[in-house]
Amino acid sequence: MSIEKNVHIVKNFLAALGRRDKQGLLALSAEDIEWIVPGEDWPLAGTHRGHAGLENLLQKANETVETSYPEPPEFIAQGDRVLVVGFATGRIKATNRKFEDHWVFAISVRNGKLTNIREYIDTQALARASEMA
Repeated sequence: MSIEKNVHIVKNFLAALGRRDKQGLLALSAEDIEWIVPGEDWPLAGTHRGHAGLENLLQKANETVETSYPEPPEFIAQGDRVLVVGFATGRIKATNRKFEDHWVFAISVRNGKLTNIREYIDTQALARASEMA
């Protein structure tokens, strides 16, 4: 696939994520997708594999975090890799604590489907927002 098509696929995936469109996300993801969320001491951390892992991550995110993206992300692509650079604000529902997060997603695309997402995020800000008083 061309670099432009890969960026388009990633943009469609992020749009589906913003709409909480589970079927759209699954359609754009390889069956063996791997999504790596770094960190400890916050609910979404871990490695999530396959469509079942993706569905579990999405459900957990809906239950635990409110997130908004006040600025459109930047896309940088080469070959089958698309880097998405962005900023998010949000709130951990269980603690009602807010966070700000500058992040990068490194995404691999193969045959028109996302195969790997590795997040580079402010794990400390998210862990602090997740701490119970």
